[in-house]
Amino acid sequence: MFPAETGAPTRARYLPDTDPRRGLLPDPDLHPPTLGGAVPTPPMSSGDPPPGDGWARSTPRESGLSPGPLLDMEAEIRSGRCPGITSVLIAFGGELVYERYYDGSGADARRNTRSATKTIAGVLVGIAIDRGLLSGVNERVLSFFAEKGPLRNPDPRKDAMTVEDLLTMSSILECDDTNRFSRGNEERMYLVEDWMKFALDLPVRGFPSWIPAPKECPYGRNFSYCTAGVGLLAGILVKATGVSVQAFADEALFQPLHISSGSWPVNPLGVAFTGGGLALTSADLLKLGQLYAQGGAWKGRQLVSENWVRESTRPHARVDERTEYGYLWWLRTFETSKRRVGGFLMQGNGGNKVAVFPGLGSVVAITSTNFGVPGMHEATDRMLSEHILPSLP
Repeated sequence: MFPAETGAPTRARYLPDTDPRRGLLPDPDLHPPTLGGAVPTPPMSSGDPPPGDGWARSTPRESGLSPGPLLDMEAEIRSGRCPGITSVLIAFGGELVYERYYDGSGADARRNTRSATKTIAGVLVGIAIDRGLLSGVNERVLSFFAEKGPLRNPDPRKDAMTVEDLLTMSSILECDDTNRFSRGNEERMYLVEDWMKFALDLPVRGFPSWIPAPKECPYGRNFSYCTAGVGLLAGILVKATGVSVQAFADEALFQPLHISSGSWPVNPLGVAFTGGGLALTSADLLKLGQLYAQGGAWKGRQLVSENWVRESTRPHARVDERTEYGYLWWLRTFETSKRRVGGFLMQGNGGNKVAVFPGLGSVVAITSTNFGVPGMHEATDRMLSEHILPSLP
């Protein structure tokens, strides 16, 4: 839906001429000069950071990262084993320590990470609750949409649907983006004008004997990935705050984080779409993860309450045996050859990820243009477990 990335060099340890990792980005901490002192032109870069972007910067060596796993990762990306990767950024100890762009667009380019930015809707809901603009996650969804009535498929269970149901992808609406036959599949929504009424008109879900009902599921919720439901959060935010989603995000979140207003997609009625597609720079995406790694604080200012950060990143629904779900955050444990590392993630089509690892004091952003390509989430998971996490102290 949107653009790409950027670049620039640095120094490193010696590698023999036969090593396949030679000729990669000449980072001072990762790559040696040639015998004549000149550095070959790389196919990737650590782009000059935009002035005043709010990040303190260090290098992998100064931060104690192991260079070998990162070199191996760069070699895999360059060889095409991890195709379509556009940037990889690592924060450690609150500093941006590793920044690579692989498609030549630059550090100031905005990237569309698809559904990874669904998580921002949850952040904004939390801020609205912190400010008393919403009473809490138990607010009834239909109370914000009286003008959309009368609705199709009326049902008392729809009347009882809450904001928390939308945040946890577990509403009663028959909506499943992973099932092309679902009435609520997002591809059907994009064909009509009123996306919010599309969601509100959906019938309730059925639970035949082979599908567990919510009361039979962990946390009392049956997870069903529903973009249309997350899109309803935009209408709720507009009603609760009295301003557009873009204006509220700028004032409450982006300006304090030194994020220039992102490129928001809008629905046919002109309302910002909170279901994904917001384009931000990779460094700005990383800040959103860092904000949660720091308990909702940035530069001494509490932007999101610690309580909301805790609630957002604890399990509220189970996706599968390896994955649980918070308030629009994916909760996972990654296994390296030496340790198991728990984290919470923003995730989007194509393997796009912002991963927060509180136990290691690290945040990682991986961006990609592999939209619709099977296996890309597994590919970027492997980048994390085999290369990035092993590089961290």
